[in-house]
Amino acid sequence: MTTDQTAPRVTRTDDEWRAQLSAAEYAVLRKAGTERPYTGEYTDNHRTGIYSCRACGAELFRSDQKFDSHCGWPSFFSPLAGEAIIERVDSSGGMRRVEVVCANCHSHLGHVFEGEGYATPTDLRYCINSISMSFAADE
Repeated sequence: MTTDQTAPRVTRTDDEWRAQLSAAEYAVLRKAGTERPYTGEYTDNHRTGIYSCRACGAELFRSDQKFDSHCGWPSFFSPLAGEAIIERVDSSGGMRRVEVVCANCHSHLGHVFEGEGYATPTDLRYCINSISMSFAADE
């Protein structure tokens, strides 16, 4: 697990985040919420391009790292670069999971799961909320 105790490079007050993000984006990105499965705009996106943090614009995942896990959220087997995300233990809701946050602004993206039997190069599934990302298609 890649952990990082450093401060985010992009910092805003809670009021600034609320002004920048929609209520739904704020609930997920800043309060570690989740969108309902199969409702996100990128769950079935098969275009080629880059997924970035919706809060700060940092590049997170490339479309060739995305795969169909049929879990209801966009799934990736690896981040774009090792330093793009931070993984940290999440014991909320009576479960032990690994939370994924943007390394640039520490916004909540989703969770990563290991050893679920997916035929991916890493045996990892980064289960990411669509609302946590924006997508830029390759030209």
